[in-house]
Formats: sequence, structure tokens, C-alpha cells
Amino acid sequence: MHEYDHQLDTSGLHCPLPLLRLKKILVEMDAGQIVRVLATDPASALDFGVYSEQTGHPILFQYEDDGVLNYFIRKS
Repeated sequence: MHEYDHQLDTSGLHCPLPLLRLKKILVEMDAGQIVRVLATDPASALDFGVYSEQTGHPILFQYEDDGVLNYFIRKS
């Protein structure tokens, strides 16, 4: 299990809501903290990947578990 400071459950939400919720929680976090994001929208992989590249908040690890995508993102 990977360690994280915050968890954001966006299950059931569709683009662009998971990304908007991620942006909101990152504003509230300190640099270096990690958020675990749960998502069921397949488009989240592309959305989070592009956002990570553009903002420098790296996706440390991601995997799928029973239809739920798990992302561990560190605030830069």
C-alpha cells in the first residue's frame, strides 16, 4: 500500500469533474504532500496525465482495482 496525505473519491463523476476536483484539493495541500484519487471515468487517465505534465505535479503511481482507477499524485 502506498502512503498518502489526502484521499479524493471522484467515483461516478465524468470529465471534467474529476480534474476540477483534483485541482481544488491541490490548492489546499502543501508542497510534497500526496493525494490518492479514486476515479471510474476512463478519460481520467488522459486528463490527469496531461495535467501532470503541464503543472509538474507528478503521478507517482497508478493502478486499476475492480474498475476503480487509483492515482497517487504529489503536489510540487
